[in-house]
Amino acid sequence: MDIYESAIEILTDELFLRDWPELQSIFERASLNSPRDWRLPVVSCEAVGGMHEQAVAAVASIACLQIAIILIDDMLDVDPRGEYQRLGMAPVANMASALQAAGMEIVAQSGAAWNAKLLALQSLNRMMLKTALGQYMDIQNPEDEAAYWEVVRTKSSPFFGAALNVGALLGGAAPDIAARIERFGCLYGEMIQIHDDLNDTMAVPANPDWTLDRSPLPILYAQTVQYADREKFLELRRALPDPEALKEAQIILIRCGAISYAVHQLILKHKLARELLKKTSSIDITGLEKLLDDVIQPVMKMFAAIGIAHPEIMLEPPIVHF
Repeated sequence: MDIYESAIEILTDELFLRDWPELQSIFERASLNSPRDWRLPVVSCEAVGGMHEQAVAAVASIACLQIAIILIDDMLDVDPRGEYQRLGMAPVANMASALQAAGMEIVAQSGAAWNAKLLALQSLNRMMLKTALGQYMDIQNPEDEAAYWEVVRTKSSPFFGAALNVGALLGGAAPDIAARIERFGCLYGEMIQIHDDLNDTMAVPANPDWTLDRSPLPILYAQTVQYADREKFLELRRALPDPEALKEAQIILIRCGAISYAVHQLILKHKLARELLKKTSSIDITGLEKLLDDVIQPVMKMFAAIGIAHPEIMLEPPIVHF
């Protein structure tokens, strides 16, 4: 039985999903593509010398909490793809609340040592509190770089830090090692956010971030920095989702340095995360390093495809902050 099947078994056989078919359906559909993020506790558990079986409870917990976060986020973003569109806001809000409780209960019922479970529950609770604050801040739509990073460090990165922290704790890691792995996870989460921002802004047809007046990093840069085509960019954004307007706006993102700036930040976070790993003794960093490579390699390939063999040069872009 793989880790995903084991996590589903915990939820369907030992908790409440067997009595809640709508919620069981959401969970099973979410698990169909073996979500990468659900494996994070396994990576950190094995990094500290634990067996993947020790991480099953953490996987099930993180799965519940991530689904709860997404259900809420879709309602806040008025995402047309959200479950609330099918089931209604009140039932989905109730399901999100239930999943948060389930995520904690799974860890509490696990076979890990009590001190590890206590630290894991504290980590998960802190993460959910930070994420709720970040979601609240995000709907205010950050208007400058400082506000953007504050949202990333509250809404986006805490989940990844907690997922790795809990896996390490249930795998038997000392609290200081687990805390260091959590800091690594937060940097990894920042990389994920930048990577997603790059993909969303360059996607065709227009991603909802363009049409719902959201501000992923490249678009925020292009709207804030002073350059010759800034007013033209703002005009084009108002014309979306027209395909020609999107194409021209994306060309401006490249020309004005917005994409270069986002890549600069991605590579910088990658460097900081690697340095942190090298300073963390007594763990096997192989799996953790692979997490970083899986985020950075698609960007490297994208630039290689357009003739830029060494995008590391973007560590020194024309404008470092805006």
